[in-house]
Amino acid sequence: MVTSMKSFKLPAHFDIEPELREQFSNRPGHQRCVEGRDELLLVIHEVPQAGIPEREAVFFWKRHDGRWIQPGGPGLNELGDLLDRYALAIDGLEGGLDKVDTAAEIFGILRHAGPLARSTRNLVLAMEQALAADHEDREVRAYRDRARELERAADLLNADARVTLEFWQAERAEEQSRASERLSKIAFRMNLLAGFFLPLMAFSGLFGMNVRIPPFMEPWFWGILGGGIATGAVLLLLVGRQTGNRAAPVDTRVE
Repeated sequence: MVTSMKSFKLPAHFDIEPELREQFSNRPGHQRCVEGRDELLLVIHEVPQAGIPEREAVFFWKRHDGRWIQPGGPGLNELGDLLDRYALAIDGLEGGLDKVDTAAEIFGILRHAGPLARSTRNLVLAMEQALAADHEDREVRAYRDRARELERAADLLNADARVTLEFWQAERAEEQSRASERLSKIAFRMNLLAGFFLPLMAFSGLFGMNVRIPPFMEPWFWGILGGGIATGAVLLLLVGRQTGNRAAPVDTRVE
């Protein structure tokens, strides 16, 4: 998926050098630190929203005299505020992960956790580039260390959400397997009962036909009835024993 960006527009008080401006097109692009001749421009993305591909860029300009300029004026405290918003978003999703009841809710968390993990990772890379240009910038180093903590938290959130979803899928598969096994046992018992009464039904159908039974067959009624019951019992015993032998678990333990 191609991430679309808003048009590239710096704050009005950013009077960056031409060497920096020439490195940009009409869009800000990905998170990075752009180095000019004597100045730096740090491009950071706002906290991503679930299901929204657009990313809002926030710019921090380091002038040739070493001073950082942010959208609201001098300094870098707005970078700390941005990291606070990232932390708030991650904490909110972590709290929601413990309360989800459906797979749809977990999927909603994953749709947000994935972009958060990628954004925090690229945020750290951008700040690493800024430190590579100026190793002595302790303020950027402090924000970089905090961004690393957010990156790890976002990665753990994304991984936990995926593991939770996979666990739910495995749990549902086990429930379906147990339900299928119960239905199979019920069907087997019904088949045994049908097999038990099959000889009786056959004999009753035969003697229930509108035909004249020879007189010499009438005294055999109780014998035929008993033979049908005995035949059904023998069938029930044989089928049940053979099925039980096939289903018996094999003990694979080694003494």
